Amino acid sequence: MYSATAPYDQGLLDVGDGNLVHWEVSGNPAGRPALVVHGGPGSGSSPHNRRYFDPEAYRLVLFDQRGCGRSTPHASDPAADMSVNTTAHLVADMERLREHLGIEQWLLYGGSWGSTLILAYAEAYPERVTEIVLTAVTTTRRSEIAWLYEGAGRFFPEAHERFRAGAGAAKDLVGAYSALLNHPDRAVREKAAADWCAWEDAVLSPEGQGTPYTDRVDDTRLGFVRICSHYFAHGAWLAEGALLRDAHRLAGIPGVLIQGRLDMAGPPTTAWELARAWPDAELHVIEDAGHLGDLRTGELILAAMDRFATRVPPARAKP
Repeated sequence: MYSATAPYDQGLLDVGDGNLVHWEVSGNPAGRPALVVHGGPGSGSSPHNRRYFDPEAYRLVLFDQRGCGRSTPHASDPAADMSVNTTAHLVADMERLREHLGIEQWLLYGGSWGSTLILAYAEAYPERVTEIVLTAVTTTRRSEIAWLYEGAGRFFPEAHERFRAGAGAAKDLVGAYSALLNHPDRAVREKAAADWCAWEDAVLSPEGQGTPYTDRVDDTRLGFVRICSHYFAHGAWLAEGALLRDAHRLAGIPGVLIQGRLDMAGPPTTAWELARAWPDAELHVIEDAGHLGDLRTGELILAAMDRFATRVPPARAKP
């Protein structure tokens, strides 16, 4: 990976509804524009992602989606209005950020929830996207949400029993947790957030990479789970299968899909279906990798970024 580089510019962008979105730019001011779209939803951006990009070749933008990271108001604050935090709002925020930075087109990179948001943006603004690199591919269909919070329980029954108990054995688990994260008592919210993160870690436990969800603490954990449960309780406000149905809008945009065969959180079915619907995408399935990826995942990301750094994208008309 490339050496870590510090941002040379950053700020807070007023995106409306009382929200300020934090952004930062690193690398070469005259380089190929690229945007990192973080996962979660609600995880916040990570400086680690800068190391996939040649700082001499790329003008790299990172941002924190509404309600998380250094964006304000933070979702851990019960007063933060979640009704103005939806997929459509985030897509609009990305486009507003592009305009604010004076970028004509950019490469998009992200994984997990980030892949869903990238697809939603790219299908809305295909003329603004040069290339796409996705890992741990998801489209946040209700069937995918049901797998993660119900179906995967077949493999982790003891952990799933605890997860269900945390929601009072409610039939709609995700909706119940979303309600708990809006409870007026902070202690109730903290327990629900801890129970949610324990389940997420149980699903990733075969990958042997610790407890990345439980490791989140205090307001970071509260904000993350509040946003996650909010989005998943509403199916990300996407018609079921819409991102696959509209993948034809990505025609002409080169894509690299990097998927772990053993991804328990987001099984490879979605990546395979997307690759079939998007002829310009190449699918790489890593046999021994899971949701968090492995060394081979990193190698493929780096190879894609190095290849695209010198690619001259053709002019694209707006569909």
